[in-house]
Amino acid sequence: MSGQGSGGNVLAALCSLFIPGLGQLLQGRLLMAIIHFVFAAALWVIMLGWIVHLWSIIDAARFKPKG
Repeated sequence: MSGQGSGGNVLAALCSLFIPGLGQLLQGRLLMAIIHFVFAAALWVIMLGWIVHLWSIIDAARFKPKG
């Protein structure tokens, strides 16, 4: 996965479309995946989980590894 717009980021964004945090997990960012999943689950209780869900998709699509 070489950066924004790469096939890996597109796949990660698609994974996050179904389950928030799954794309981050696919990219190897365990802590961020847990944060996205927990926040989305907590906010879906009050019908605002879509905000974190979108954030998760955008974050996975725009991820640029360091180095």
